[in-house]
This record gives sequence, C-alpha cells and structure tokens, in this order.
Amino acid sequence: MSHRIQRALISVSDKSGIENFARQLAQLGVEILSTGGTYATLKKGGVPVREVSDHTGFPEMMDGRVKTLHPKVHGGILALRDDPAHTGAMAEHGIAPIDLVVVNLYPFEATIAKPGVSRAEAIENIDIGGPSMVRSAAKNHRFVGIVTDPADYGRVLDEMQKGRGSLSDEFRRELAAKAYSLTARYDAAISGWMFQKELESGTTTSRFPESFALAGTKVTDLRYGENPHQLAAFYKIGGSREASLAMAEVKNGKQLSYNNLVDLDAALALAREFDEPFVAVCKHNNPCGAAAAGTIAEALEAAWEGDSVSAFGSVLSFTRPVDIASAEFLVSGNRFVEAIVAPGFDEDAFRLLVDKPKWGKNVRLLAIGDLAGWARDPRELEVKKLVGGFLLQERDLAAAGEGDCKVATRRKPTSDELTSLLFAEKVAKHVKSNAIVIAKGTRVLGVGAGQMSRVDSVHMAVRKSGERVVGAVLASDAFFPFADGPELAIQAGVTAFLQPGGSLRDAEVVAACDRHAAAMVFTGARHFRH
Repeated sequence: MSHRIQRALISVSDKSGIENFARQLAQLGVEILSTGGTYATLKKGGVPVREVSDHTGFPEMMDGRVKTLHPKVHGGILALRDDPAHTGAMAEHGIAPIDLVVVNLYPFEATIAKPGVSRAEAIENIDIGGPSMVRSAAKNHRFVGIVTDPADYGRVLDEMQKGRGSLSDEFRRELAAKAYSLTARYDAAISGWMFQKELESGTTTSRFPESFALAGTKVTDLRYGENPHQLAAFYKIGGSREASLAMAEVKNGKQLSYNNLVDLDAALALAREFDEPFVAVCKHNNPCGAAAAGTIAEALEAAWEGDSVSAFGSVLSFTRPVDIASAEFLVSGNRFVEAIVAPGFDEDAFRLLVDKPKWGKNVRLLAIGDLAGWARDPRELEVKKLVGGFLLQERDLAAAGEGDCKVATRRKPTSDELTSLLFAEKVAKHVKSNAIVIAKGTRVLGVGAGQMSRVDSVHMAVRKSGERVVGAVLASDAFFPFADGPELAIQAGVTAFLQPGGSLRDAEVVAACDRHAAAMVFTGARHFRH
C-alpha cells in the first residue's frame, strides 16, 4: 500500500550522510521534523527543518531524556491510515501523520567497549525514545518507512524517485525487519551488560542468566558454508573487548570462507596463549605445527617443520608482525597457505606476499593490530548451537604453571622438560580431543587429534614426530585410562609426560613410567575440546 511521504522525523546519533539525505528529502517536498543535535546539524546546514518540540507543543526536558515520547509523535507514526477510528482520533487531537522515521540509536555498544567506562555513562547511553520510535514505525510498516542504517539513505531516495514520493510495500517490509534486528541486538547488548554488572557486584551468584540473548551485525556473506551447498554469513557482536576476527582488517586475498574463519579463529585463540614470538599452523581447526622462538621468522620455520605435509593449505597465526624473512620463507619452495592473521605486515613482507604469483590473488591477509593491548576477556562465553537450543560455557583460559604440576613419578622432569611440557599443554588445549601433543623445547613435533581412543592419538603423534621424538615430551588434554599410551610413547623415545590425572588406573600409568625412568606430572586440569 503506497502512500506519498509528506513528513519525516529524523533523530540520529550517527550523523554521517544525514545532512545531504535530509536536504534531498526536503527537495522532494517532505517536511522535516528533528530533535536536539540532529536539528542543530540540519539547521546549520541550511536544511529546512522544524523542531519536534514545536510540532508537539511540548518542550524537551530532563537533559533530553523526554522529547519524542509524545502522542503527536507516536500517534502520527502508529495510526492506521485506512482505519476511520484512527484517522478520526488524529483529526480530533490534531495529530499529523509521520510517514518516514529516520533513527539510529545512542552508541551503547561502543560506550561499554571503552576501557574504564562508568556505569553512569553506560546508562546514559541507553536509548529510550529512539527504540520506541523504531518499534512504532516498524510495527506500522504498511504505512511508514523506518530507516535505521545510513547505508540505506541512497536506496530510500531512489525508491521515492521511482515511486513518486512513496516507498514500495516490499521495501518497507525489508526496512522493518532490519529495524527489529537493530532493536533486538541493542537490547541483547544492554541485557548482557547489565547481567555482567550484577555478576561482578555479587548481586547474582549464577554465572548464567535465566534468559540469554545473542545478536550480531552481519559483516559479510561468505562464499559458502562448510560445504558448497551450504549458505553462510559472518556476524560480529558489539561491545567485545578482545582482539578478534570481527575487528581484523582484511588487507588482501579472495573472499573469506566459513572454514577459513573457523580455522583462523582457532589459530588466533592458540596464539593468544603466548606473549613471545610465536606462530601456529592450523588445519581443519587443529594445530598441526606450533613454535615459540627468539624471532618470528624462526618461530614460523619451526612451526612449519612440525608437519610440513599438513601445513600446505593451512592458516597461520602470528604474535608479531609478519616480516620479510617470514614472507621469504613462505613463498619459497612449494609452500602455500590459505590465510594469515597477524598484528600486521611489514611493508616489504606485504608486497612480497601480494606480488608473488599464486600468492597474491589467493592468500587472505588479516591485520589485527597490537595484541599486547588486548587481554583475553573471561566474560566472553562460548556458545554451541544445538538443534532446538544452545549450550553456554565459560572459556577455557587456564593453563598450568610450574606450581600446578604435581610430580607423580620417582623422577622429576628436568627444567628443560618442564618448560617443554608447559608449552605443549598450552597447545594441547587447542587440539580436538583426544588430544596428544609431542614437543621438544618450544616446538611441536607431532599432534594426535580427534581420535576415539587416546592410544590412537598417541600413535598419530608419534608417527608425525618421526625420529625427532627421541628425547621429546608429551602433553595430554585428559588422563590416560590405561598405561598403553605412555608405554607406546616411551618406546618411541618420549622422556616426560604431562596429564591432568584422575584415572582409576593412575597408579598403573605412573608405574609404567617409573619402569623406564620417565617423568610424569599431574596438573589436575582437563582440557577437552570437542
């Protein structure tokens, strides 16, 4: 049902493009109503505009908290133009129709993302009038257009030009759906923040709210999902205080795929375990190589050699900017990766990667900025979608230190062995269970992942390690249910083990180590990842 737009109410926090948009609406014969800062902007820009308080006959008050919450505003938006009772009420009370509502909301998500923001400042950035107008206009979308995104200004003007001043039914429905997505995301952010504040203050003792809302903004459509016949898109959640793919700058390469993002997220999560120069090589959501070293190029070479066969077509994460030595290593030989996430790329390294044939057109390069300023946020929850529901859990951010290791065997691990065990445990946290990581120094030699029996994961890790396994150490994400896993590793050359302990057969497992003078420590912390 098309109606010519005669009157628009404009009240925006994000004022990008608003002056030009309002001016063109006015040129199309639309009367402009506005409030506060938006009114001042339009007035200063020479756009014909009328203040809402003049329209309602009621002044703004309470520092702007009350300005659009008025029957002449909401009646003008909500009235059904084809209902005589509604039009009669409008005539009786002097309510003029409002045919277009242009509103975006106070920046609540950006406000709570600022370090040290006070509760009072956050509360003041909870918009009331804006969401009320958005909901009213979206509800009455048969007659009213609701515009919440500056990116839609051009489309609105094009539609009005084509429709002789009106918007099509289809376009108004599309705008209404988008508007409700905005208010849903806005309310979800407020709800989550308020619950977190109650948790921090001790008002509530439950880690999880009775109702949990998750909403995001689409970053991009993806080429496809896990498989070509599945559609997919990437969304970001507002208010996050942690370095993530959602904030990364894509500097080069083909469109990201669903699998690229899943793998990159896993690689970045592993890299965040380390402050020193570190590189992770990930494939199918598991690290196949990882290393820490004195320089980032040395870490890359050691990580790649952990499993050079699996590394082809992998994704990489760096804790330091990619330098020219790293880029030269990657483009030499028969090496290729799908994507790299790093704090940044040195200019000469970037040029080499994008100018090299085969690399430049394909490899995705994501710059995430200095990781040192972004601590991992324990308030972030992990969400696992199930059919008909979802699971929530806290993140597994814990990692063992020397003080967490209880020596279970007669022989204690040497200082070098313990350093290597603690390194391997950090990596094992990010390997799909059953997880086995064999390492030497701060370098992964072999990984066993996702096997249904732990001894099979040991077999896999030993085979991947090859002859390098002699003198290496092994970390397991969960306890050994039998002695067969450690015995197999010892026969191959492993000299020390780390595991959480807790099996009914712990004594048998420890005895097997003692028979071969191998060291074993228990941490008491399991790190399953499914």
